[in-house]
Amino acid sequence: MNNYELMVIFTPVLSDDEFKAAQKKYAALVTDAGGSVVAENPWGLKSLAYPIQKKTTGLYWVMEYTAPSDFNEKLKIQLLRDESVLRHLCTKLDKYAVEYNAKKEKWCKNR
Repeated sequence: MNNYELMVIFTPVLSDDEFKAAQKKYAALVTDAGGSVVAENPWGLKSLAYPIQKKTTGLYWVMEYTAPSDFNEKLKIQLLRDESVLRHLCTKLDKYAVEYNAKKEKWCKNR
């Protein structure tokens, strides 16, 4: 099992319910593949650095998860098929990034 972080930019025309449903959909994909969701952080509506599909804002969502290495290809296919996804980026986390994220999560909860 490897540690990964996924950032997805959804189209800004989604309602709150559709945005939450999309988050649950991708979290369920991880758990169905035998992985686990470590942390989720919906950033909400943010401005884009440049227009994507004539849109200047997007709904950002970040998920940290553990999954088998062959799962990411299946996830990528699902993200590319989803018309509500403007962009996505999946990065593999090393042990230092995992430790940093855990400390950051703990610090944010104590605030």
